[in-house]
Amino acid sequence: MIKAVVSDIEGTTSALSFVKDVLFPYAREHIGDYVRQHAQEPALAALIDDVRREAGRPLTLEEVIAQLVTWIDEDKKITPLKAIQGMLWEDGYRNGAFTGHVYPDARARLQAWHDQGIRLYLYSSGSVHAQKLLFAHTDYGDLNYLFDGCFDTRIGAKSDSASYRRIIDALGLQPDEILFLSDVESELDAAEEAGMNTLWLVRDGVVYMDAAHRQVVDFNDIDLVARNNLSG
Repeated sequence: MIKAVVSDIEGTTSALSFVKDVLFPYAREHIGDYVRQHAQEPALAALIDDVRREAGRPLTLEEVIAQLVTWIDEDKKITPLKAIQGMLWEDGYRNGAFTGHVYPDARARLQAWHDQGIRLYLYSSGSVHAQKLLFAHTDYGDLNYLFDGCFDTRIGAKSDSASYRRIIDALGLQPDEILFLSDVESELDAAEEAGMNTLWLVRDGVVYMDAAHRQVVDFNDIDLVARNNLSG
């Protein structure tokens, strides 16, 4: 029986276009000024040092900024970049520049699972801070109360099965008591290798019955039941 659901965000609970067309451009536009203005603050200073370690060479502050912009352009899943983006997005949410997008079907089904006592978690390449910001500033209000926890790349890469084993250990459940939702096949492969149940969200695509993982169009097609763990 499924006791916990671990969900990806981009393309799963939330539109990929929100991240690609709103959050990333906002971060790219403002990251230089933000780093220059806050470089001496302890939290950001530590992340700047992490950027230098990731780059593997000494960098001036301007070179750090250039490296961050390059990583944004290349859509790199690098922990210090994601953390700094989270700081920038916090400013954007607070200033009303945008609200966090959540699909209506995801919000409704997550609420129903929460009410049924299913434990809910998020796992995204975006930092935990960025995840909480998104769900704190949705058009439905603050939805963070729905979730029992969040995971990001500090626990490991999303295409590495070891990351999902760490999540299983953190949840204290058997692997087959956990359902992982994502729109990315390699992530689903890794979760399945770790023993989790999987479902593949194909919101803007065609459902194929012979896909490597069972596919659904949206959260309305997901029904958690005891028999065989899943039914849609």
